[in-house]
Amino acid sequence: MHCLVLGGAGFIGSHIVDALIAKGHRVRVFDLPNISTKNLGHSMGSIEIMGGDFYNVKDVSPAIEGVDVVFHLIGTTLPGPSNKNPVYDVETNVVGTLRLLERAVEQGVKKVIFASSGGTVYGVPQSIPIPETSPTNPLCSYGITKLTIEKYLALFHHLYNLDYAILRLGNPYGERQRTDNVQGAVAVFLGKTLNNQTITIWGDGSVARDYFYISDLVSAFMRVMDSDTKSHLYNIAGGRTYSLREIMSIIRHVTGKNPRVEFTPGRRLDVPVNCLDISRAKNELNWQPEVPLEEGIGRTWEWLKSEGS
Repeated sequence: MHCLVLGGAGFIGSHIVDALIAKGHRVRVFDLPNISTKNLGHSMGSIEIMGGDFYNVKDVSPAIEGVDVVFHLIGTTLPGPSNKNPVYDVETNVVGTLRLLERAVEQGVKKVIFASSGGTVYGVPQSIPIPETSPTNPLCSYGITKLTIEKYLALFHHLYNLDYAILRLGNPYGERQRTDNVQGAVAVFLGKTLNNQTITIWGDGSVARDYFYISDLVSAFMRVMDSDTKSHLYNIAGGRTYSLREIMSIIRHVTGKNPRVEFTPGRRLDVPVNCLDISRAKNELNWQPEVPLEEGIGRTWEWLKSEGS
């Protein structure tokens, strides 16, 4: 098939590109103009790259031509900063996606696979682990826009029979994840450990999330691409929680280092615990995470050292 990966030069996107090439698919990448293609280094000769702004329909339209499957990984905001400018969040993410879906229908795209956020769409959970049927009460604009896009995907399926799959992701980590970001605790903490910098933790370190390795995430994307997705919506995560203090303990064990940690006041957008129920993905997609957390952190650490990041 001919596949378009929106955000294909990034952490998740580049790994999906690699997997698609390995399966023999034709791959086109759409990302920001002049973005670094370092993550795609060994795939450059096998893919087509197009640059542009996601919210500019004139940039996106040519990228969709002749495509069978679209992997929608683009997001222009992050959970924390999104609350400071929700109008921008809606204009760039929701409106941009609506224009994408309109062009997808016009071009005869067969399926859109969307990376949503299991960490923000549910808000404070009513039960743990959180099933896909749980109420959705996001505490940030980022989560609201992700949820809105989910609803529009369902609407376009109803109106135009555009097939889709939504993956509500937990906390993926692994090689190529940025260490200078404000999210992605494993990569950020490892980067600071490597560079002998102080690690800042919001709150007392008890905030718990379900982390999972990038190869497990990619396998979930491949499963929904190749399957008739009965439910359209799947939680994809690690299946159990680790607190930030536990993450630090594993990092100390893996790296043999003891970085300085500074605790600061917690943030209103951080729910205390977020653990996704992944039983639907297990039952319908025959998918489950395979890489233990300590092993995955060890792989990421070795990669960071080789990169000198």
